[in-house]
Amino acid sequence: MASSPRAHRATVAAMLMTLAAEPILTPLQAIVLGAVQGLSELLPISSSAHLYLVPTLLGWPYAGVAFDVAMHAGTLLALVVAFWSDWLALFNGLRGPKGPEREQARQLFGMICVATVPGLVAGKVLGELEERLRSVPLQASMLLLFGILLWAADKFTKQARETRVPGWGAALAVGFAQCLALVPGVSRSGITMTAGRLSGLSRLSAARFSFMLSMPITLAAVLYTGLLKSSHLMMQLPVSTLLIGIVSSGVFGFIAIRFMLGMLKHVGFGVFAAYRVLVALALFAWVARH
Repeated sequence: MASSPRAHRATVAAMLMTLAAEPILTPLQAIVLGAVQGLSELLPISSSAHLYLVPTLLGWPYAGVAFDVAMHAGTLLALVVAFWSDWLALFNGLRGPKGPEREQARQLFGMICVATVPGLVAGKVLGELEERLRSVPLQASMLLLFGILLWAADKFTKQARETRVPGWGAALAVGFAQCLALVPGVSRSGITMTAGRLSGLSRLSAARFSFMLSMPITLAAVLYTGLLKSSHLMMQLPVSTLLIGIVSSGVFGFIAIRFMLGMLKHVGFGVFAAYRVLVALALFAWVARH
């Protein structure tokens, strides 16, 4: 005899309560995913691809948007700590007496503000599109294509002098390049550093401006998604899980920043491009077998 609608609803509710009682992620999984976010968000290798691929390939559950927001908060903290002196110098320059330093600070602040706008608009208008594009073949293709583009931009663009003020042309190019980061596998840091190099910036200057520019866009994403869209989901996650994700993401994000800035003094972006190509080829092989 078929069960009644009321009995069916009761069964579904019981299942949901059972699932809710179980931890979504173990502490080890939260640490690993936080590390993946911290490293892949700030290195040019695509955090969206890695955060989708790692749990998919390992068979782990998806913790949801709220946990993603927590991990982005961790990378934001890493950026604040790593570039605290830069932001402090910038704001001190804005308040300082008239002169070259104040003018340079005003230009840099204006460039950061203007370059942030395209990413904010694209995120608001096309933000829902990102979830629909999360497939392994597409992300492997983007890792491969934009990895090759990163290598080519770095290889065939002449080194320029180091500068903390990139110029309006480079700032706009980097700002509009952020829009492409909505496609999983492209990498926000990767495409902005590529645009910086194509605009004639040195490796270090391209990386530093990319990191500086990532702070307001990441802050906006954390506030908009965490406070406006997913605040109810944040309340459902264990506080310990959120804290583990934030701490892990922040620690590994800081390591990623220091590693990249130190490495770029001696070598180029080729090692990251090679990593992207190898991961893409491995994913294509995995898709072919499944």
